[in-house]
Amino acid sequence: MAILKFSASAVAAQIAHARACKTFLPNWNGPVDRPALILIVGNGVHLRSNGIDGTTTRIVTTEQADPSFSFAEGMNPFWDSDWMAQRRMAFRDMTGQFYTDILDDVQVLIDRGQGAIRLATDGHSIRVFVRRASDYLIGGTYEVPSGLGGTFRVILKDACDTFAIVQNCGNCEDFDAMQPYRVPLDALMELDDRRAA
Repeated sequence: MAILKFSASAVAAQIAHARACKTFLPNWNGPVDRPALILIVGNGVHLRSNGIDGTTTRIVTTEQADPSFSFAEGMNPFWDSDWMAQRRMAFRDMTGQFYTDILDDVQVLIDRGQGAIRLATDGHSIRVFVRRASDYLIGGTYEVPSGLGGTFRVILKDACDTFAIVQNCGNCEDFDAMQPYRVPLDALMELDDRRAA
């Protein structure tokens, strides 16, 4: 799982473009009849409008990027020298185009004055992530996916708006002896949160 951070004003421009169009790029299922945002993982990671307005011949590809698109923080090939490493950390070697259904949720955050839009992705699903590091209790007990199909119980040591540092606690002795490690902030689950791991 990874959390991608975008400039709210850049995303707002893409939403405005999509809403101003009457024709839209098709998705894998065929024609599309409404505005949406597309996440492109390729030459950088960016959000763009699905609208076609006749002012550009650019089509959605993973090889081309336009500086006017809304790039994820740290993954802009026009500004970030290590964008490829950042993209690999978030998506491994996966590239592609992902039609999203987040436009209305993102618009609500923009209307509330959010300066940044954060999306949580596991590589296959994309959703708006509204929690912040300050929403979590340092020293609190949480669960995180183990990568083995279950969860680890952890103590939160530190957190920023994208990642948390956790220490296993209350599992078996071998797992609890592990050094603290980093997980995406979105991976922290309240103990009564029954999301699938």
